[in-house]
Amino acid sequence: MIRLGTPADLAAARGVYRRASLSNAGDRDNLLAHPDYLILGPEGLAEGRTHVAEQDGSVVGFATWAEAGGAVELEDLFVDPGYMRRGIASALVSRIAEVLRARGAERLEVTANPHAMEFYRAAGSTACGVAETSFGAALRMVLPLS
Repeated sequence: MIRLGTPADLAAARGVYRRASLSNAGDRDNLLAHPDYLILGPEGLAEGRTHVAEQDGSVVGFATWAEAGGAVELEDLFVDPGYMRRGIASALVSRIAEVLRARGAERLEVTANPHAMEFYRAAGSTACGVAETSFGAALRMVLPLS
């Protein structure tokens, strides 16, 4: 089940965020060296910009969008490692896209982690540039919403 998250989901979302972030061996050392990057802030849930995926009453994934500089960004997309490859991330992106279409957005942008590029391509996103991140350059991708 995908639903709008609430501030009460913060602890569960933080757990998913940490477990999913550390599940990627390519990022693990950098994240552990910068533990502040492993803390999910409350803003997305508090502001109604986060949707969560629930299974058997537990939060197993979430996605957050944000508006910045005239662009709409997929800020977070995380699925608990035990629930990956079950269509949860796709369902979350679909829900975010549906919400943003209803708000009149025409595109959803994301800075794609290298290990997630194939997922974003399969979801219909295409490359649109490069962004500098704390861990180096990353591909920018865009999903048309119209």
